[in-house]
Amino acid sequence: MVALTDDMKKFVENNLCWIATVGKDGQLDLGPKMSLFVLDDSHLAYHERTAGQHYENLKNGSPLVVAGANLAEKKGYRFRGNVTLHTDDAIYEARVKVAEQEGTKKPACVPVLEITEVQDLSAGAKAGTTIEKN
Repeated sequence: MVALTDDMKKFVENNLCWIATVGKDGQLDLGPKMSLFVLDDSHLAYHERTAGQHYENLKNGSPLVVAGANLAEKKGYRFRGNVTLHTDDAIYEARVKVAEQEGTKKPACVPVLEITEVQDLSAGAKAGTTIEKN
């Protein structure tokens, strides 16, 4: 696992990140996830509310990639790793309570990304380079 720095955590908390998955047919699916959050020092997660294509792709073994960028700061990160789908455990139940408190739709699932690689998406010569990899 790769540990998130405080800067990375703040970045995820304060910027819109997008996720990418791949369907059985090889088609990429990309979408913003406004519910993305830092679960702990080496995991990101989100509320899968629509139970749509991303969810189907993940159930079928698709990798999950999370990326975000801040145009004003010309800074960004890409996170890769292993995903686990939570639907009936303590993580899921805790996030259902959060959804209730926030008045948002109950998630069908809480995908959790165990981060194994972080890449720099900031503008400049280091764009796309690996910051840390496990």
